[in-house]
Amino acid sequence: MRPSASTPGAGSSAGSHLPSDIARGLSLAAAPTFATMAALSASEPAADMICSMSGMSMHGASVFSGMVPMYVLMSLFHVGPWLRLMGGEERVRGS
Repeated sequence: MRPSASTPGAGSSAGSHLPSDIARGLSLAAAPTFATMAALSASEPAADMICSMSGMSMHGASVFSGMVPMYVLMSLFHVGPWLRLMGGEERVRGS
């Protein structure tokens, strides 16, 4: 059954796009948030010791161990929405 004009949410009101606008905002917030967390973690090396197996020796540890590389990788994994935004896909999809 097709919604009629009297059905709540059937029109093109401003509130009908709220969940997608929130999701879009959260997806755009992820990459800069993780980049900021990487920068803050890099500026305070003592904070990284919390995540290094209770202060065990870091001799032979992987380059990818620690919080800074993890936050950098998470930021890179979440950069997709920014690339789509800069590529103009959002304008095409939104119209």
